[in-house]
Amino acid sequence: MVVQFNIEILVVRKSELFTNMKSKPENIPVYSLHNFSVSGKESQLFQVEVFDANRHFSVKYPHRHDFYEVLYLSKGSGFHVIDGNKYDIQPPCIFFMSPGQAHKIEFSNDIEGFIFIFTAEFYLLNSSNQNRLIEFPFFFTIQQDNPPLLLQKKDDISFLESLFKKGIDEIQKETYSIELLRSVLDLILTTSGSLYKTDENKLKGKGHILVKKFFQLVEENYQANLSVAQYADAMALTPNHLTQTVSQLTGKTSSQIIKSKQILEIKRLLVHTNLSVTEIAHRLNFADQSYFARFFKREVGISPLQYRVKSL
Repeated sequence: MVVQFNIEILVVRKSELFTNMKSKPENIPVYSLHNFSVSGKESQLFQVEVFDANRHFSVKYPHRHDFYEVLYLSKGSGFHVIDGNKYDIQPPCIFFMSPGQAHKIEFSNDIEGFIFIFTAEFYLLNSSNQNRLIEFPFFFTIQQDNPPLLLQKKDDISFLESLFKKGIDEIQKETYSIELLRSVLDLILTTSGSLYKTDENKLKGKGHILVKKFFQLVEENYQANLSVAQYADAMALTPNHLTQTVSQLTGKTSSQIIKSKQILEIKRLLVHTNLSVTEIAHRLNFADQSYFARFFKREVGISPLQYRVKSL
């Protein structure tokens, strides 16, 4: 009786699995900045505007961006999932996202705020410090999480809101000043960075930037299934130097960081797309499907198909 009952559940779940897979996309969408630009301004490397439930952009969740995002929320409720970490929306607050991160946001109809999206090229164009963006504690974080900045002081709230409003007023002009908008963005990021509570602020230094560059490379190249040695070579380091520095700051080895990103992406593709296990293995550059399945089971404890069924 027990065996028959379990088989019936498995059959039902498989049926649900195939039904759900039909409605899932083959890929997690990756949006570029031009997807969010207003008509006639598709070539812009930035956009700043009001964020509310009536935004005119239609996107699918979860999705990724190939740009940076600063989302200020002054009103509303809901939650924001970034790379598998779920955060409650508790206005006034600011969410920060780095290129490549996958996210899903669900919010109430009364949501209100502002959003500033931009490319690294826009922010760093005239900067002598090309590491400036990853020096901020909320981009490519050492802890690999993205808690929002919770604003408490009225002066901070008023100042940051005035910056977003200044940016919106400027961009709506027929001839706007890119330098002014870049300065507004810099003030938003610098002010937020000074308020952002994290242990990362205590880790400033050469090793800190090295680890964040490694995280950035992993985010950009995880689909290539590169080895620690290949990442180290790209950074002009020895594998031992890379691993020692990563371990000192994160408590994890370089290999563990790479595997963690791969497992996160495999889980995401299993749950949110209709790609087969073979197709996912190929997508992430695993030449041997049987090794791919063993790799996933060793790290997660169950097979890819079992994980997919379990996630229904």
